[in-house]
Amino acid sequence: MDRYVTGAVIRRLREKKKITQEELADIIHVSGKAVSKWETGQGFPDISLLEPLAQALGISVIELLSGEDIRNPNRSFNMAKGKFYVCPVCGNVIIATGETVVSCCGITLPPLEAEPSDEEHAIRKEIAEDEYFVSVDHPMTKEHYISFLAAVSDFGVQLVKLYPEGSAEGRFKIDRVKILYAYCNRHGLFRI
Repeated sequence: MDRYVTGAVIRRLREKKKITQEELADIIHVSGKAVSKWETGQGFPDISLLEPLAQALGISVIELLSGEDIRNPNRSFNMAKGKFYVCPVCGNVIIATGETVVSCCGITLPPLEAEPSDEEHAIRKEIAEDEYFVSVDHPMTKEHYISFLAAVSDFGVQLVKLYPEGSAEGRFKIDRVKILYAYCNRHGLFRI
């Protein structure tokens, strides 16, 4: 964990909920003096209190630790503006359609920034009936490979997880596909 919850964050979130220190203390079963100490920086909540504290403040534990509550004011979203996250430990692929804090294997993950497809990561597409056959001419060794291919339309994401020593190819329904992605485990996310 790169940082712990601060008193200023607790105070800001408590005041936003319009509750007193005593009311917060009652909710999480601690003394009002304990909440006062946290908010003035004279102490920190015990780790066992993080979940009830976050719940009382109406946010997730990750949001509490990051110091900000994440809310997407735009309730309608555009799938093309979605974000991909990849865990460097387990390889988990996570897709988010709005602002979020993503954590996997104890690591807070940054969103991937897609670059235009380049020579080494050239994404090719061929039409086969109602599908795109997508391939990337790329090494697929255990150390360096394309981890996934994705097709994003205005109504969803199609994803094909790939594995080392396999083929860097997949099939996607053409219907309204706007962007194709390929993720290299060494060089990042590419798009066409």
